[in-house]
Amino acid sequence: MIKRFVKKALQEDIGRGDLFYLVGDGRKATAKIICKDKGVLAGVEYAKALCKVEKLEYKFHKKDGDELVHGDIIATIKGKSKKLLMCERTILNLIQHASGIATNTAKYVKSLDNSSVKLLDTRKTRPHLRVFEKYAVRCGGGNNHRMGLDDCLMIKDTHLKTIDNLKEFVKLARVKLPYTAKIEIECEDVAFAKEAMQSGADMIMCDNMSIEEIEKVVAYRNENFSHVLLEASGNITGENIKLYAQTGVDAISSGSLIHQAVWLDFSMRITHKE
Repeated sequence: MIKRFVKKALQEDIGRGDLFYLVGDGRKATAKIICKDKGVLAGVEYAKALCKVEKLEYKFHKKDGDELVHGDIIATIKGKSKKLLMCERTILNLIQHASGIATNTAKYVKSLDNSSVKLLDTRKTRPHLRVFEKYAVRCGGGNNHRMGLDDCLMIKDTHLKTIDNLKEFVKLARVKLPYTAKIEIECEDVAFAKEAMQSGADMIMCDNMSIEEIEKVVAYRNENFSHVLLEASGNITGENIKLYAQTGVDAISSGSLIHQAVWLDFSMRITHKE
C-alpha cells in the first residue's frame, strides 16, 4: 500500500514528464535533508519507500517519532542527480506533512501528563490520505480510532434521527454485524448516555459534554456497566485535555490532531556531485 501511494504521489508531480530530467546529465549526487524547525519526525517509512522505488541510496539518521531541532540532518540520499531532483519535492512533502501531524499529536500527548487515557484521532482526514495521516498520529504517540465505516458501528446524532427504537436497533445489529464488531453510540447528555448503555452499547462517546456531565456518566458506568468504554470528544484542547482525562474516561478523541496540524519545515541540499 505504501509503495503504491508514493508512486502516485510522485506521478502527480511529474505529470507528463520532468522537463529537467529530459536535459539533465547522468552525474551522481549526494543530498541531505535538513530540519529547519522543531518537532517530531514522521514520514520516514514513506520516504524510504519512494527512494527504493526510484533506486536511490539512502541513510536516515533519525527515525519516526524522534524529536527534532533546527539544524538536525534527517537523511543522506545518493543517486543520479536528475532522479534525486525529480523526487525532492515529493520526499519533502511526505515528511513535512506527516511530521506536522506527529508534532501536533505529541503536544496533546504531553498535555495528558502520562495519563493512561488513550488519545484518539478521528475520520476527519483528507481524501485518499487517511492511512498516511493516521500513521503520522501514531508516530506522535497517539492512537487510531476507526479507519473507516467498516470496523466499528458508530451511531452518531445523524444516525439516531433515523432510528425509532435504539434498543431494538442494537439488538438487530448484534445479529447482522460481525461477531468482533463493536457498537459505539454518540451521546450529548447524561440521560441519553444512560439509555445507550441500557440499550447494549459497547462504547459511549460523550460528545460536547461538560466535565461535570462526563463525571456523572463515568459514575453511572462504573456502578452499572463496568464493561462499557467511555470516550470524550468535542471542544477538547491542549489546555483542557488533562481535565477531561481526570474524569475517568478511557479515551479522548480529537479531529484537530490532524486537521489543525501545521507542516514542519525541511529542505534538501545537494552536498556533493560526481
